[in-house]
Amino acid sequence: MPRSILIAEDEEVLRQSLAELLEQEGYEVVHTANGRLAHEQALERPFDLVLTDVRMPEMDGITLLENIRRLAPQTPVLVLTAYGTVDSAVEAMRKGAADYLLKPIQFDDLLLKVERALAHGDLWRVNRLMTEQLAAESAFDNLVGESAPMQRLFDMVRRLAAVKSTVLILGESGTGKELIARAIHYNGVTRDKPFVPVNCGAIPETLIASELFGHRKGSFTGATADRVGYFEAAGGGTLFLDEISTLPLQTQSMLLRVLEERIVVPVGDTRGRAIDIRIIAATNRDLREMVAAGEFREDLMYRLDVVKLELPPLRQRREDIPLLTHHFLRKYAGQMNKPVPGVTNGAMRALLEYRWPGNIRELENVIERAVIFADGHEISVADLPFGASERTDEAGEELRESLRQFERQHILDSLRRHGYDKTQCAQHLGIGLSSLYRKMEELEIAKHEEAAP
Repeated sequence: MPRSILIAEDEEVLRQSLAELLEQEGYEVVHTANGRLAHEQALERPFDLVLTDVRMPEMDGITLLENIRRLAPQTPVLVLTAYGTVDSAVEAMRKGAADYLLKPIQFDDLLLKVERALAHGDLWRVNRLMTEQLAAESAFDNLVGESAPMQRLFDMVRRLAAVKSTVLILGESGTGKELIARAIHYNGVTRDKPFVPVNCGAIPETLIASELFGHRKGSFTGATADRVGYFEAAGGGTLFLDEISTLPLQTQSMLLRVLEERIVVPVGDTRGRAIDIRIIAATNRDLREMVAAGEFREDLMYRLDVVKLELPPLRQRREDIPLLTHHFLRKYAGQMNKPVPGVTNGAMRALLEYRWPGNIRELENVIERAVIFADGHEISVADLPFGASERTDEAGEELRESLRQFERQHILDSLRRHGYDKTQCAQHLGIGLSSLYRKMEELEIAKHEEAAP
């Protein structure tokens, strides 16, 4: 099915020429003599692209652009303007136009920009579908933690969700920096816009400027077509720059300029494109130390550090380990359709005492592995990949309290599962009935269901 283009142009000769050219290229074209008529057409049916002049009777191109953005935000708009009205084109870009063309129109330039705008519209639609799929997976409820540091962090995430301020997330590898970035994005003003994650450390230095900012066809060997960069792909939404500390100094200078001016200039182009996105950067390195060593620009560090979020390592929030363990247990038991009743006291003690150098990512991998090999029984110490020599007793009182709370919840779950039948519960837990009563008293567990908290 041919792509559809709506043209609004009051100069009849130019309007007819544009229509004929685009029809020859295989597009379905509807053309009108002013913005009002074009708006009426857009109300009746969707179009893949709108091409509009700026100055027209009855409704000008800027007003038409605003109406299209409200009616069909996924539809890219190209603006036509004369040399003397370039300011109007700049205003149109700020209001969401995909690009602009100067009169007299160069037809080769027109076809290139039409193709690029259509590709950008396709990318928007794909991102929208991905957004709808990922939003449920990235809900705030997926952030697990009851420790004081995490509650303070969650409060900051809620506040940031309502604005588009630049955010810098610091934390060791595996602490969940991207999960926090997704929570900020999907629970606020950007939830229906693209979330574009970029691992800066995974892009070759020779390609990183092109990947971030885009490029024009022929700008370097291998650039066989125009390419939209990650900054433009994240239009209206969030660009998550992970491992920001790995950016080369030259690219840092380019990024600083983009953050200051909010304009992206693709490689091989001279014209900037306005962007409206939120930047979230993340790193596991100390940027101040990198600045002192001459490895990171100080002005870029301050530009990124509008709001700083510091994620604590798992060893500093041990009271969250039982919650995280059961979260991952439910996740993987459900995915694998395996009945895994829970975690034994001994296994939970081992999980609480381990240092977790890989943080939450390592814990998730450990639980996934344990579920794979658990055959209908609780996860035990034997199902864990680390031995006693890798554990530490540094947790002190915090560890003991965490273990106490886990043991209390474990007994409560068993009691409820067996209808508060103490004999069955004791058998399930593998302890004597008198030991169960003693534990219930020590842990302040009510003897009857109606009295239980």
